[in-house]
Amino acid sequence: MTIDFPNLTAEEWRQKLSPEQFHVLREKGTERAFTGKYDRNYAPGEYSCAGCGQRLFESDDKYDSGCGWPAFTAPAEGSAITEHRDLSHGMIRTEVVCSNCAGHLGHVFPDGPRDAGGLRYCINSAALNFAPKE
Repeated sequence: MTIDFPNLTAEEWRQKLSPEQFHVLREKGTERAFTGKYDRNYAPGEYSCAGCGQRLFESDDKYDSGCGWPAFTAPAEGSAITEHRDLSHGMIRTEVVCSNCAGHLGHVFPDGPRDAGGLRYCINSAALNFAPKE
């Protein structure tokens, strides 16, 4: 059975996600800096969307940006995420969402490592699941 993730109701999402995951993924919330379970995780593996399971990021692209959220230099595949202009909170930013379920992941900024393309994908831990490499 294929799930039509973008068309799930709020109640269906609430049944599937924890309250924090629902707040981040469906209400475009943000967890407090330095509180997410994957901020300091540097084990080898892959990160997937906590909403739908789509593979989003690889541990090889994760780095310590010091921002308080997991930071990556690139998505696992360009098609895994979609970017939108975000004018909320009096700022101009680029929001990053899962291309499969449209869940809010975080934002991308142009202040990442220059030798890795110069981008910093600043992602909420609550939007992610991690599967270690075996």
